[in-house]
Amino acid sequence: MVADAACLQQSQQQIDALQPLLAAQRAAYRASPMPSADQRRAWLKALRQVILDEKQTLAEAVSSDFGNRARSETLLAEIMPSLHGIDYAGKRLGKWMKPSRRRVGLAFQPASARVLYQPLGVVGIIVPWNYPLYLAFGPLIGALAAGNRVMIKMSESTPATSQLVKDLLARIFPDDLVAVVLGEAEVGQAFSRLPFDHLLFTGATRIGKEVMHAAADNLVPVTLELGGKSPAIVSADVPLADAAERIAFGKTLNAGQTCVAPDYVLVPQDRVEGFVAAYRAAVQRFYPRLEGNPDYTAIINERQLSRLRGYIADAEGKGAQLIPLFPADQGRRLAHSLVLNVADEMKLMQEEIFGPLLPVVPYRRLDDALAYVNDRPRPLALYYFGYDKGEQRRVLHETHSGGVCLNDTLLHVAQDDMPFGGIGASGMGHYHGHEGFLTFSKAKGVLIKSRFNAARLIYPPYGTAIQRLIQQLFIR
Repeated sequence: MVADAACLQQSQQQIDALQPLLAAQRAAYRASPMPSADQRRAWLKALRQVILDEKQTLAEAVSSDFGNRARSETLLAEIMPSLHGIDYAGKRLGKWMKPSRRRVGLAFQPASARVLYQPLGVVGIIVPWNYPLYLAFGPLIGALAAGNRVMIKMSESTPATSQLVKDLLARIFPDDLVAVVLGEAEVGQAFSRLPFDHLLFTGATRIGKEVMHAAADNLVPVTLELGGKSPAIVSADVPLADAAERIAFGKTLNAGQTCVAPDYVLVPQDRVEGFVAAYRAAVQRFYPRLEGNPDYTAIINERQLSRLRGYIADAEGKGAQLIPLFPADQGRRLAHSLVLNVADEMKLMQEEIFGPLLPVVPYRRLDDALAYVNDRPRPLALYYFGYDKGEQRRVLHETHSGGVCLNDTLLHVAQDDMPFGGIGASGMGHYHGHEGFLTFSKAKGVLIKSRFNAARLIYPPYGTAIQRLIQQLFIR
């Protein structure tokens, strides 16, 4: 009881500090409402240097929080794309900031028009636990490139990483520029209710609805990156070894705890047996053993592990066939498994799996596979494996998803020159690269008139002259 009271008191103190922190950032923004390109590049350069200098320490903190995550996974999936994102933005920042010229109609001449890209002000970022570095640094890069002040709420499920990120960013940024907020779920709820100028949330669809509701009370615009059940479709003629290996990479990275991981795979019914064999071979090539394997990532905590085991028990109780690819679990290292004979009423076919379980759904024709996808909420990612251009075109044109990889998984997220974002149940809005800059900027339309005022011709009192002018200029 004493510990609970202390936790409640600490949470209340963290909540009480939010409004003053927001006020300090607003005041700092008002004092410097349009930072120069050089200033923004300096911010990005400082961020790049601290990430580069502390990459091993960051990877160790993430592994500590997970109970094991391969250092190489963190370097490849979090550190490297963060550094690339900074480099991409820094090189193009001047072009992005330059006002764009727009056309002025003949009836409004003489005048000129342009669009000015102005920082929004203070941006809030809510970070999930599965990629606590990249999903903090990625939005931060876009917000700083656009000239904003930023408050970041780190996940309570990654305490070592969250504290380290807070310490490192405090080393290079004052709190009125970038501030990291720690705390339990109630702190996150209070954070989502703050009147930011924009709020970006990455996480579960259920929580995303709550965040959007909280933001709506202050009319705060939101970007939601929510995930969902991302399908992989295996065509009738793609080499199974190719498809299985690439799907296995996307599903085993971070033990499937990835918002764009393949959630289930649609396989032609006469190729299911071959796919199972090819997939088993690929996974066991990646991970020759489970016990003591430093490359095999653990499930983040006991609560998530219990959830996944619940999915397994529910599916097997309803007739599914589990095919474990390893003899047994090792603590929180859950054995990767395929699941056959799945049905819609099973929990793992209703909820995003977010773990190393891959349901295999047979289909007869491509029409059936596309209908299966389209009958369900729109996913964050869709993967198609097949080299026929006509079938690729059908998949692109006849389905909706946040993004697509043809003949690969996950890698579209790392392309800095493409927007990243969901649609429908998988989210709204985009960021990464130029789209990130635009998301965190106000595209302000500006009309500039000269000393000569031709508009006086349309001022009242109205008479026959204005009627003739309207006839000449507006009516065709």
